[in-house]
Amino acid sequence: MQEILWISMKKDSILAKISNFPHAPGVYFFFDANKNLIYVGKATSLRDRVKSYYIGKRSFRPIEMMMEKVADIKYQQTDSVLEAVILEANSIHDLQPRYNVMGKDDKSWNYIVITRDNYPQLQTLRQHDFVQLSKKQSGQKYLHVFGPFPGLNSRATLGILRRMFQVSRCTGEEKRACLYYQMGQCLGACVGEISPAGYKQKVIGPLVQFLKGNKKRLLKTLEKRMHKASQVHDFEEAARLRNQVFQLKKIHDVALLNKSFFENRGVGASGSMHRIEGYDISNLGATGKVGSMVVFEHGEPLTSGYRKFKIKTVEGQSDVDCLEEVLVRRLNHPEWKFPDVFLIDGGKPQVNRAKRVLQTFGIDTPIVGIAKGPARKKNEFTFSSPSKAFVHWVNEHQQVLVRVRDEAHRFAIKYQRSLRDLKKK
Repeated sequence: MQEILWISMKKDSILAKISNFPHAPGVYFFFDANKNLIYVGKATSLRDRVKSYYIGKRSFRPIEMMMEKVADIKYQQTDSVLEAVILEANSIHDLQPRYNVMGKDDKSWNYIVITRDNYPQLQTLRQHDFVQLSKKQSGQKYLHVFGPFPGLNSRATLGILRRMFQVSRCTGEEKRACLYYQMGQCLGACVGEISPAGYKQKVIGPLVQFLKGNKKRLLKTLEKRMHKASQVHDFEEAARLRNQVFQLKKIHDVALLNKSFFENRGVGASGSMHRIEGYDISNLGATGKVGSMVVFEHGEPLTSGYRKFKIKTVEGQSDVDCLEEVLVRRLNHPEWKFPDVFLIDGGKPQVNRAKRVLQTFGIDTPIVGIAKGPARKKNEFTFSSPSKAFVHWVNEHQQVLVRVRDEAHRFAIKYQRSLRDLKKK
């Protein structure tokens, strides 16, 4: 009886402490009664995640054994989920907490590696494949190895890192510029615009510092380089560094959150509308092609977020190519707040193309398309995700989604007409 009472009192004191944890991303540390670190975990919301260990049933026996030993909990807040992922991995690697090491053979544990190529590549490696390499083999293949990372969303993580640091996928032996160079995400390894030495200094060096958890030091280095480039009138390089500094300060890692977005935030159940971006393409045959982006928050238009695009690269009539250009140009503006849902005026071809573009940027945000159907008398919805929760949410909010689609169409037509009127003058 006394033992049960002590456990209850300990739980109450820990819950009181947790109530002061922030609703922010970070890493939490579990300690036993001897002040030994026994577990490290990451969280998108420190308060909610740590509290969940004490609320509800736990069916996994090792977790129950661990929680019986927890006597104190500490945390370290981070600026983003991505930084929490990196801090967690570095903490596990350096401190070897008992209950993290016990689960180290889990298939969801991955490493982030940088290869020894002329233009080093950024890749992930599964725990199982990594442990099969000898130390010599690892050293021969990889310049740097980071991790392991528990439960890493590999594709989204690499997408974010490649975008922030302009990591090339090119070998330097290509015959023409790659798509990422045209999108401003490659410094020209494909066409020889940057040397291997320059690539390692401008791309790999900053990436390594970030993955080591040295973001503050990295920001100071980049800001010094930016001012130096400006002083010697290399304004293109200064602008690139300015944008990189901004992205590092405002990391958009919604892709790392999205997998559990609808389940954890109760979108369908709460009935609350979050942020939706709606897109439409309008054209007069093969000419006068424009695109629109409208924003709705909590079911109402937010006109300050509206954007219009005059199509620049697409020849002929192709709505999906125009949509791709619009999305690429939009996603090259990380300072614009990211939506919870992308809405496209169109069906499966448009949704598939939009999904491909978002994946290129490492973004998993759900996409819904609305087409008018063969007889153009009813709205047909297409989903980028088969998630039941997302489908349920769309079904519950069809009227608002149609409003977003119609507003995007209206805004595109208005822009197209204004351009046509200017030509007449």
